[in-house]
Formats: sequence, C-alpha cells, structure tokens
Amino acid sequence: MKTYRIKPSEVPREWHLIDAEGKVLGRLASEIAKILRGKHKPFYQPDVDCGDYIVVINAEKVRVTGKKLDQKIYYRHSNYPGGLKERSLKWMLENKPEEVIRLAVKRMLPKNRLGHRMLKKLKVYRGSNHPHTAQKPQPLEVKA
Repeated sequence: MKTYRIKPSEVPREWHLIDAEGKVLGRLASEIAKILRGKHKPFYQPDVDCGDYIVVINAEKVRVTGKKLDQKIYYRHSNYPGGLKERSLKWMLENKPEEVIRLAVKRMLPKNRLGHRMLKKLKVYRGSNHPHTAQKPQPLEVKA
C-alpha cells in the first residue's frame, strides 16, 4: 500500500467567515493559523498548502487579557539610524485593528514562502461588511 500525496492543484478550498467580536486575540489567531495551514483536514501535509480561505470581520472588537492593552508594543524599523518606531496595542486597535490580527496570525505561520502563501488567504475587515459575499463563506464558530 502506497502513501497518497496530495498535489496543491487537487486541494479543495473552502471559505470560512469568522466574527472576531468578543474573542481573545491569541486564541483566535491560533485557530485561524490552524485552518490556514490545513491541519483540520485529513490529508494535511506540512510541505503543501492545504488550507482554506478565512474572512475575519469586526476586527476592532477583539479582546485581550491582562495588561496587554498598555504594555504590548509593536516595533518596526525604517533601516535608517534612529528609525525604530513603536506603537502600543491600544493605538493599533484604535487605528489599525486589521493589522493586529494579521500580525498575530503571521507570527504563528511558517517563516518561508509557504507561510507567505498561506497568509494571502487571510482577509481581515474592520466592520461587519466584506466584499467576499460571492464566495459564500460559511460561518465558523471559534472557541475563544
């Protein structure tokens, strides 16, 4: 009996809709990363992109626990001397809530070309409206 290896062109893709309202950020991100990698499918292979598409709505209503709202800092650098920029989670949730969820999921995916392809299947939106109604995303309840 031979082991069956699925080809990337044979992977069936589905669209999932996740409402982030009231969900804890880290637990939500780990569930999203699991679905993007395809670990919920019986034919999962770590070297093949087996995951599904995910649409996340209400990104600004995500919760965090503890004192992370004031203590968690996001850093980025412009590659110029003295170019280190830092922003708190509170500022990010007020101004760029989509980026908070995207960064949390990005850091849970593989750090290679495969991880970049998986991240492109994540669509995050601030409100409850999204432009992916034609794909008919199925609502997915996340325990977070």
